[in-house]
Amino acid sequence: MVIESSKDTGKDRIVSPSEKQSDTGKISNILRPLKLEDYVGQKSIKKHLDVSIRSSKMRGKPMDHALFYGPPGLGKTTLSNIIAHEMETNLKSTSGPAIEKQSDLVSILSNLESGDILFIDEIHRLRPQVEEILYTAMEDFEIDIMVGSGTGAQSVKLPLKEFTLVWATTRLSALSSPLRDRFGNILKLDFYNHDDIWQIIKNNSSKLDLALESDVLKNIAKKSRGTPRIANRLLKIVRDYGTIWKNISHLWTLEEIFTDIGIDELGLDYLDRKYLSTIKDKFNFGPVWLNTLASAIWEEEETLEDVVEPYLLQIGFIDRTPKWRKISAAGIDYLK
Repeated sequence: MVIESSKDTGKDRIVSPSEKQSDTGKISNILRPLKLEDYVGQKSIKKHLDVSIRSSKMRGKPMDHALFYGPPGLGKTTLSNIIAHEMETNLKSTSGPAIEKQSDLVSILSNLESGDILFIDEIHRLRPQVEEILYTAMEDFEIDIMVGSGTGAQSVKLPLKEFTLVWATTRLSALSSPLRDRFGNILKLDFYNHDDIWQIIKNNSSKLDLALESDVLKNIAKKSRGTPRIANRLLKIVRDYGTIWKNISHLWTLEEIFTDIGIDELGLDYLDRKYLSTIKDKFNFGPVWLNTLASAIWEEEETLEDVVEPYLLQIGFIDRTPKWRKISAAGIDYLK
């Protein structure tokens, strides 16, 4: 039975890189590395962070503020945890949408201890009026707050303890230039190659007490879309099937599992195939404007841009500009 439901779209998809409820909790924390040396992939970022962390510890100062950007599910949250662990300090986490008012951010900043790491996810969704508070907080470790009201209101500087701000975003271009310029470390996370994903799956299968053949591990890696979060999610699905079926060590068994959940040999699911087939059948392989395509698929433009297209671009199945989309020669071969 292949799952081809229209409900299996957007961020609810198994292969969506966005975080789901199943990606949190005790098991997921076990799968996250705590040391930089145990982190697989992103070699240039690991090297840069190693130097920054060691230098900060030798100087007895917090590490420079860091901004991680790139598609979801590549390890931005994991790296923030590693920084806190390596710096031997506390990690405080929140997200841009959760900070609704300036007072919310003032409360968070004023409760930080010296050397703490403040991790803010989805920073591109932070309100502009809240963002302004961070300018002096990041540079001078103080914030301006208004005391009183009306004509008697006065601006008072509130000193902060030195901290490191770590931000994560999937949309670097959505951040203002003044904000980007205040980061000492701006690091881009790329999709993982097949060997790195295979190594992650191999390490985590041991943590889940799964004994899988090398061919099975490679097959899961091939379907993971270069994204550790998806790799771990698929691995847990395989574990659940193994609990019932008892024997999942063979490749043919694995293929039956992925057929059940509607994922093909390249890791494409129902929405990916619907995206491609819509351009092929309704728009003669393209080009087609994004808003027109979104209406034809009954999905939001943001969902297509952030959730569907990154992987299709990575494997070379589509070409796009800010306005239109078309299927590439490789995508045409896949559809044939």
